[in-house]
Amino acid sequence: MAEYDLNDPTDQDIMKGQFNMYTAEEWEEYIELASSLNYSYKNVNILKTAQKKAGIAKYLSIKVIHWVLSLVDQLDAHDEEE
Repeated sequence: MAEYDLNDPTDQDIMKGQFNMYTAEEWEEYIELASSLNYSYKNVNILKTAQKKAGIAKYLSIKVIHWVLSLVDQLDAHDEEE
């Protein structure tokens, strides 16, 4: 994931746009993958929160969106390794 400035409104809009592109079904796949890789409870739980708010980033803080997108990058990188 690119380095984003959490205080820059343009970067915030970019991250919200990226978050909104994921569907609830895609979040479910990430949750299952994170669980199978023994990710911590907090990480799996935040992915479940993302699933509930799929497509509506305005209800999540920018820090949470950044955290979730970082997890997605980690999970995608792990998926590509296999």
